[in-house]
Amino acid sequence: MAANTAPAATVDPIERETISRISWRLLPILMLGYFCAYLDRSNTGMAGPTMIPDMHFSNAVFGFGAGVFFLGYFLAEIPSNLFLNAVGARRWLARIMLTWGIISGLTAFVWNDWSFYSIRFLLGLAEAGFYPGVVLYMIWWFPSAYRTRKMALFQSASTISLFVGPPIGGVLLQLQGMLGLTGWQWLFIIEALPPIIMCVITWMLLTDRPSEATWLRPDQREWLVGRLAAERAQREAVRSFSLKDAFTDSKIWLLTVAYFGQNMVAYGLAFFLPLIVAGLGVSKSNIGLVSALPYFFAFFGMLYWGWHSDRTGERTWHVAAACLLCGAGLAACVLIGVGSPILTMCALILAIVGQSCIAPTFWSIPSAMLTGAAAAGGLAMINAVGNLGGWLGPYMFGLIKDMTGSDNSGLLALAFAPVISAICLVVAGHDRRLEQVPTKR
Repeated sequence: MAANTAPAATVDPIERETISRISWRLLPILMLGYFCAYLDRSNTGMAGPTMIPDMHFSNAVFGFGAGVFFLGYFLAEIPSNLFLNAVGARRWLARIMLTWGIISGLTAFVWNDWSFYSIRFLLGLAEAGFYPGVVLYMIWWFPSAYRTRKMALFQSASTISLFVGPPIGGVLLQLQGMLGLTGWQWLFIIEALPPIIMCVITWMLLTDRPSEATWLRPDQREWLVGRLAAERAQREAVRSFSLKDAFTDSKIWLLTVAYFGQNMVAYGLAFFLPLIVAGLGVSKSNIGLVSALPYFFAFFGMLYWGWHSDRTGERTWHVAAACLLCGAGLAACVLIGVGSPILTMCALILAIVGQSCIAPTFWSIPSAMLTGAAAAGGLAMINAVGNLGGWLGPYMFGLIKDMTGSDNSGLLALAFAPVISAICLVVAGHDRRLEQVPTKR
């Protein structure tokens, strides 16, 4: 019986103890790092309602500037992940956190549209490689039977950040005028500190490879290294992808397009949700709290969906169903209209729950196909090209909002993206290779 479908009582004690120990040791560090990453991304959205009039930006300018982050991210993503594969995760992830923290803080001092574009572009260069680096790191440490639920746990840090971040941002915006700075400037300065702190923690506590984990018992290290090596050999026996194959295979490109679509809606909502909420008649003092509400439900949804995918061993339809739920929620927002703000918020909650369930299950598909340098390059390519959707989504939403004066048209445009993602996933189909080796009983 495969490990991911076996009752917990039948799992060997050494397996259970090893997975538990590496989870408690590594996941808190990775989750805190990702919490910081999303705090730095969501603070742009929180700054928007006051930053836009202060800087005399249009919605299109703000959306383009928020999304141009992903152009820098795109350019540096693949080299960054290949470098991480060569030098190790500990040093490279620490470097990423330090540089993005410094540059994020400098966003407080932009003075016009082009300075805003420039600092967002540099921030993308600085942060590039963190997320796919963690996905690669998960492959180094977790057998595939556990990977989706652990990825969901890691990914939940972004949801926690989007839940906790807006209320914190709302408080920081109240610092208006202190030391001659606006509230949105204080927001960027103060929220730049956590990634700099996490740089030190990552450098001190993260371990690159299982063979170097002195905090595991020798028999636990031996079991983990052997299990991961057996899984890798099993995949390569079906097909061994070269780095070139990872960049040219049609299935990898279908997955890339699917990830592009989910990022369009993820960042379109992340950057403009506070403005959408404000358009529903919510007072400025409550925008942060109401904007956080969908992510409270998304946190529990993504954990359950990741656990269910591991339990059943099914990936493709789990991701496709999450995409369709997201699209349906956005379409429902348009049908309901602004006249029913409570129903609109319910539809937004469904859309964001669906969107949040996509990524944790999605990454189990390419990680079951790619190994070695192909995994480093292929995962980075999917994330790099896919994250260009994070530029297009906010820019498109802002442009449509400026043209129509309505959020509904922008939400309808975003609704098509996850539907296209679902189609790409179904066309790509399930990868038929075995995803894990049987566990000894």
